[in-house]
Amino acid sequence: MLKHLSAAVLSLLPIAGLAQTPVPAEVGEPSSVEDIRAALFGGVPGDRWKEGLLFEGISPHPWLNSASNWFPGTEDVQPDEMRIIFMGTSPIIRPGQMNTSILVQLGNGENFLFDAGEGSVANINASNIALNEIDKIFITHLHVDHYNALPYIYVFGGWSGRWHNPLRVWGPSGRTPEYGTASMIEGMKQMVKWHTDAFSVFPVGQGHDIQVNEFDFADEGGVIYDENGVKIIHWQRSHAKDGASAYRLDWNDMCFVWTGDGRPNMRDVEYAKGCDVYVTETQTELVEISAGVAGVPPFLARYTIDTHHTPGYAAGYVANLIQPRMFMTTHMPFDPYLNEETVAEIREHYKGPYHFGAPDGITVNVTKEQIWVREGIIPDFPNNRAPQFNFANGQLRVPAPPTTREDIQNASVRETEIDPDLYYPEGYKPELLQAWPTGNRDLIVPVDQLPPAMQEGMGDTWRKRQANRETLGLE
Repeated sequence: MLKHLSAAVLSLLPIAGLAQTPVPAEVGEPSSVEDIRAALFGGVPGDRWKEGLLFEGISPHPWLNSASNWFPGTEDVQPDEMRIIFMGTSPIIRPGQMNTSILVQLGNGENFLFDAGEGSVANINASNIALNEIDKIFITHLHVDHYNALPYIYVFGGWSGRWHNPLRVWGPSGRTPEYGTASMIEGMKQMVKWHTDAFSVFPVGQGHDIQVNEFDFADEGGVIYDENGVKIIHWQRSHAKDGASAYRLDWNDMCFVWTGDGRPNMRDVEYAKGCDVYVTETQTELVEISAGVAGVPPFLARYTIDTHHTPGYAAGYVANLIQPRMFMTTHMPFDPYLNEETVAEIREHYKGPYHFGAPDGITVNVTKEQIWVREGIIPDFPNNRAPQFNFANGQLRVPAPPTTREDIQNASVRETEIDPDLYYPEGYKPELLQAWPTGNRDLIVPVDQLPPAMQEGMGDTWRKRQANRETLGLE
């Protein structure tokens, strides 16, 4: 075709977008070392970037794919790393902010969920984390915005492969037994009783087992978890009613604190002093403006803050006493009209590294040398991650369902089901699977007989955990 075009037209082809081999630049005399350094480092004192809020050790880690954003499923937790992801960040649930929940992932392969607010499970799923990987949950107090995703995690985590270990939940006692975590769990189990019985036609194993670890809320500094080099302690928070607690997690000479809700107090200073990442809740004191935005009387916001929460000024005051490597606030509306005022209130007393623990998806990478905070890019329509299993014994074991449909459903109801031949098109009808294929026997499959995609997908966490533990000298 080109032979029929005139030379004038051919001369215009690069402009029209056709590829053309670039002409190599002429080789020239290299610039002096001084000129090169001036171009690369000019304006940067001491060959290091030390401006703005970049304090010592606040810098991106070399393995991050992006210093600006965390993209789920693109980065592995390193052996000596702690990764913190804010799965819910607001007391008021809305599309951009679920209720409060913070996931802590450790280099030894363990996950710890602190609070499980409504909607946070959507962000967990979207973060490429399988629900059966969430089996240790620590609840600060029993306001529903801090635990309302628990029923979903309980029932669907069991359905999604948490067959070989129970869900473990920690939480404070109450002033009297009916106000404690154990009583709440019993009520939850009753609430989902129809669901768990209906789901018993699927593999269950220990999926419907739940281990409740209720601790005495008044046992200041008590150790409630001490396994695999991880220690977690708790202390009281003043949050209108007895039975609210804060947590500190220590691992690999690093620590994380989540206070939950409450009034500013010196207990945080005692138990969180010098911690790597200190996270508390805060409410910005713009009660008249916020009342106008929300359409409620100002005194309601004022009363709520002064009896239940930590004002921005107080959050900065306490952080200044604790002096963490990184201070963060969450459980707060992430709104432009509030954010700048929040920073101003925090900075009244605290001048160190500070970052919002909001909106949802904020991700913190922590090592002994560096801390970096990024916004997570959480997709709106993710696919769930495959259940994750430990393949150390070389096999996948799927427990037989404890119940059949015949056990729990009236036969006359099933008899009214429409004949599939009436709705499948001619020449196509799948082989219907209306009874569990192995009957009452467990399905035990050697790993090497699984399709490669299933070996890779369902054993991914286990393989990476083994590699990290070998690096840490734990295997």
